Formats: sequence, structure tokens, C-alpha cells
Amino acid sequence: MPQSAATYSVFWPRGQKTISISPLADRLGSLEGRTIAFLWDYLFRGDEIFPIIERAIKERFPSARFISYEEFGSTHGEGEQALLAGLPDKLKVLGAEAVISGMGC
Repeated sequence: MPQSAATYSVFWPRGQKTISISPLADRLGSLEGRTIAFLWDYLFRGDEIFPIIERAIKERFPSARFISYEEFGSTHGEGEQALLAGLPDKLKVLGAEAVISGMGC
């Protein structure tokens, strides 16, 4: 079988980086006495999974407090942009110090 001498130009499919990477926020030393907010996109079993996570955290950190995903609404779909735009302020008002965000596929 003869070899082809054709040459092709190839382009990397990923676009140029347009933002620089920001440093990560400091991590909490412990969840003891902390207030943890649950966020969910209402797509896959968060209503089942979050109570399991909450119980497991409470076993290790009995004074941890939780803010239900119901306090925020769905992080996906209609109203998503407004919810996410207001999220930092709402988390601050509610006293959240950590967030667990559930996303389903």
C-alpha cells in the first residue's frame, strides 16, 4: 500500500486562556461550630444525599449547623443567573461559612 505524502495543518481545539487562575480561598481548619450551606441543581438525588452527608458531618462535628438547599432554590434552569448573582450576599446574610454544592447529570 503506498504511503501518502500529503501534509495537513492541525489546530488545537481548545481556545486561548482569557482569564488567569486565581488563588484558592483559605480552607477551614475544622467544621466544628461552622455553618454549612447546601446548594443543589435539583437534578439528581440531592434530597436523598444531603441528609446522609449532614449526618456524617454531625457525627464528626456535632456543633456544625446546616442551611438547606431549599433556602436557595435550584442552581440550574430558569432563574439560575439571578440566583447565582445573588448567592454571595445571601450566603453572607445566612452566615454560611462553607458550601456543599450538588450537581446531577
